[in-house]
Amino acid sequence: MRRILAERLKACRAQSGMTQKEVAACAHIAVQAYQNYELMTREPKLEILIRIADIDNVSLDYLVGRTDQKNLPR
Repeated sequence: MRRILAERLKACRAQSGMTQKEVAACAHIAVQAYQNYELMTREPKLEILIRIADIDNVSLDYLVGRTDQKNLPR
């Protein structure tokens, strides 16, 4: 799961044009913490993962690799 999460975090950030520092600021976490998620050295707590999913406008299932659909059907 860490590998997929890291890859998808990087891809979503690149797609939005945001820096790691910007995502970290929006998620109210330290830049180092966010970098650790992209480097696969740590996994975010659920609360933080939800914030990041909201920032990227994607589902949690997409971020963790349970689906390839970025957004859930409404």
